[in-house]
Amino acid sequence: MQTNHVVIWIDHHEAHVLYFDPSKNELIKSQSTHSHLHHKANEIGDGKAPNDKDYFHQVIEAVSGVNEILIIGPGSAKKELSKHAASHDPAVAKKIVGVETVDHPTDPQIVDYAKKYFNRFDQLKGD
Repeated sequence: MQTNHVVIWIDHHEAHVLYFDPSKNELIKSQSTHSHLHHKANEIGDGKAPNDKDYFHQVIEAVSGVNEILIIGPGSAKKELSKHAASHDPAVAKKIVGVETVDHPTDPQIVDYAKKYFNRFDQLKGD
């Protein structure tokens, strides 16, 4: 069954995939144990841990049957997830309607934020 809206709150450790029907919600955890590597002088690289592609893939798979996706989160993982979708699953990437910065709200606060976001989005679309 196709679902209309979903919100993903994501950081590099976990993703909360939240539907307006709580029985469908998922928590996906990254298997990566490195959140930040310290950059050393005269070494190649930026000191950041590499993206956990399997983690991003699991999140994208979890929302493959959704019409509109909002991605939120506090750091860079939200943009990295969006880029991952564009590279590996363009059909899902086309369904991403927004990428927003949001700190660390509770799941009910995330759903409330998403309801307001999608309400504005649907009004602009004319739905």
